[in-house]
Parts: sequence; C-alpha cells; structure tokens
Amino acid sequence: MSTHLRTALRLAAEGLPVMPLGKGKVPFANCPACLYTSCGGRPQMKTPGPCTCPAPCHGWAAATTDTSVIISPTWASAWQGAAAIAYHPGGAGLTVVDCDNADAIAWARETLPATRTVPTTRGEHWLYRGTMPSANGVLPGVDIKSTMAYARWLGPGTGTLVALPDVVRALTAAKPATPVPVRVPVPAGGGECRHRTPAYLERGIAMAVQRITETSSGVHTAVYRTFLAVLSTHGRCGCLTEDHIARLFTAAQAKGETPRHCTDAWTNARTTLGL
Repeated sequence: MSTHLRTALRLAAEGLPVMPLGKGKVPFANCPACLYTSCGGRPQMKTPGPCTCPAPCHGWAAATTDTSVIISPTWASAWQGAAAIAYHPGGAGLTVVDCDNADAIAWARETLPATRTVPTTRGEHWLYRGTMPSANGVLPGVDIKSTMAYARWLGPGTGTLVALPDVVRALTAAKPATPVPVRVPVPAGGGECRHRTPAYLERGIAMAVQRITETSSGVHTAVYRTFLAVLSTHGRCGCLTEDHIARLFTAAQAKGETPRHCTDAWTNARTTLGL
C-alpha cells in the first residue's frame, strides 16, 4: 500500500473526504463515460452532490470518506500514479483561505482571526470551521476553497481551529452571481480549416472549459494559457464564434476572473499569436 493511500485512509477515518491527485496537483481525468459534458455537465463541476462514477472522476466531487471506494480496484491505478492527496473542505465542514504569497499572508495576519494554519509551497492555508461558496482571486493572492472545490493535503497544521468569520464570508458576497457578458473581437480567420467535423471543435472548446474549471491555483496564468491554446488551434480558420468565446469567459469568471482580466488575457493571447 502506497504512502498516499495509507494517509488517505487515515484522513477518511477522521471524516475528511479525500481523492488522489496526479502530477501538477491536478485531479485525474474524468472517466471516458463523462468526457465533454456527455454525462450532463458534471465535467464543469457545477452540480453539487457525490460523484457516482467508479473511477476517481469529476474533481472535488470524487472526494469520499468511503474506504471501500478508496481501496477499490477502479481507484488502484490512480493511487499508483498519485503525486499528492486532495480533500474536499466543504465536505468536511471546513473553509480554506489559501494565501498564495507573502503579501496575502500579511493581510491574513492583520485581518483574520487566528486559526489553524498549514504551510504551503508558496504561502499558507488558513482553515476555519464552517462552509461557504468557493471563489478564486477574491483578493490578490487569496483564494477561498470550501464547497465544490478541493485543497491539497499538506499536513494537519498548527493552531486551534475557529469558526468561519464574517470577514471571510464577505470576500465572496460582493462577487457577481452571474458572469458579466463581455464582447471581444472574433478572429476573422481565413486560413485552412483543420476541423474534420463540428464535433472536433466542440470537443476542443469543452476541454478548454474543463481545463479552466479544474484549475486550483494560478488562475490568471491558466486562463491565459488556455485562451492561447484555443486560439493557436482554432483562431486562424474562422471557426470560433461569439458563443464559443462566451463559454470560455463564463468558465473563467466562475473561477474568479474579472471581465477585465478575461479581456486582457484574450487580447494578450491574440497579440502573442499575431491574430
């Protein structure tokens, strides 16, 4: 039994819903039956509730405390290739304030009540008892991970866990409930179309949306790189439509990107490619 699996079983016994992470701190790919919205949208992880797939699928929704699932044959290959363990904070009644740099940590120490903290690669996780909607980029270098999100397990941390304060809840209260429509120029194209069927383009857009949705850190960079990949593949033949772009922007805003950041990332990607 691998070290990650032993740790996962211990955490599950303590009531923490867990799941394996692959290289790059990302969830394992959705199972073949759930690719490209074929299961009704769960690849975008917008529908709450447990994942019913036998393999570790749908990111945060796969996290579980069920040891029979964790040690099942369908999860075995994932544990063999696991690079880390993640958990679903909301499923354990927790909220994680992810401070990703020194300035964010300084803000937390000045603003938030002392609680249990866990050192991370670049900053600290501040854990609170209670749940709330998750959101990225609520402040520079600060993400909220609670319901419908996952956090990497980096140890139990130190300090006494306290109740989620209103100052943290307020960080997402001002965020727009729905994405703001943004209009950007659609690449004119004119080059040779490499799309063999309409499904080829649809599959590419669905994968790009999923890549944005499943990003757990570095959202600004992930959005820009995803826009860059979409434009490099589909930006020169005139196949992209306003609807395709709107889907990408909606996914980015759902991860905490502002309309301005979306527009800047799109413009910078086009400039890089000379479109």
